[in-house]
Amino acid sequence: MTTAIVTDQRFDLHTWHGHVEHAGRLLAIQRALQSSGLLSQLKQLPIRPATEAELLAVHSPQMLHRVRQLASYGGGQIDSDTYVTADSWEVGLLAAGAAICLAEAIAEGRCDNGFALVRPPGHHATDIRSMGFCLFNNIAIAARVLLDRYGYQRIAIIDFDVHHGNGTQDIFYRDGRVLFCSTHASPLYPGTGAIHETGDPRTAGGTTLNIPLPYSTGDQGYDRVFRQIIGPALRRFRPEFMLISAGFDAHWSDPIGPMALSVNGFARIVQHLLDWANELCDGRIGFVLEGGYSLPALAAGVVATLRLMVGMDPGPDPMGSVQTTEPSIDHIITALHNQHPLLMQTGFQGEA
Repeated sequence: MTTAIVTDQRFDLHTWHGHVEHAGRLLAIQRALQSSGLLSQLKQLPIRPATEAELLAVHSPQMLHRVRQLASYGGGQIDSDTYVTADSWEVGLLAAGAAICLAEAIAEGRCDNGFALVRPPGHHATDIRSMGFCLFNNIAIAARVLLDRYGYQRIAIIDFDVHHGNGTQDIFYRDGRVLFCSTHASPLYPGTGAIHETGDPRTAGGTTLNIPLPYSTGDQGYDRVFRQIIGPALRRFRPEFMLISAGFDAHWSDPIGPMALSVNGFARIVQHLLDWANELCDGRIGFVLEGGYSLPALAAGVVATLRLMVGMDPGPDPMGSVQTTEPSIDHIITALHNQHPLLMQTGFQGEA
């Protein structure tokens, strides 16, 4: 099993003093990887910036112009959450390009799986708007390359960040070739991701699957959701390629996330995803970093993920779990099984 990582020190140039999404996030991951002994088992891929054409396949020209113009002025705020520095245009192109390079390497058989350790994150960026710390939607841009250049007809994007990946959902809401699944805390920024949002019924009915979860959901609830909801949906959709928006801000220690996952809980999710990739799409799976703002939890989550990807056990959980009573999610499981086309006995138009 060849596992690749794609990253670049130039991502550090996009950082804003006092902001929770800062250069120290990747530095913490790099230090943890160095001390883990894993680097010798990972293949580091060269990366290139995304081209403007690759961005325009997903985003509007006006959106690109705004980021580039703000960077040319030396930086500024797109909104109260989302900043641009003088270097952010180039860094944004590089983050999207890293996700593309990983997807291409997996599609071409140069690695079996991999992790794009990038920033800024991307899953909140819609086709027309940068938002939520995100400039460009890295994972959506990579998925578009797989669809348009490599001819894949069924791609699954699974997003386990604590926030709903509204941008990814918007971009592919009318495209029945992409199954978008999101587990997220609700209510929480950006306020999207309701169960009834299931894809455009004319062209993509059933290819959006939202699982909004109550605060303090932890290892047991997440494991149940993946086993009882996401796994059956993936088996019904039969993806040829899986891309994962990997945010680690559902950890119990995260300063802006209200959930209770442990590193072991993340590892269980990742193992499910790797197993389903092996079962359904010859192991083709790529992870792209999204959120995660507790630096120890972020670093430990990435290390555990990469250990599993190379075929090892996840290792010890350095932070342990939090002792809390998890809320019931019975009503969410039942509602999805009763309402969602991928989980009902009939109704998914994409099934052969």
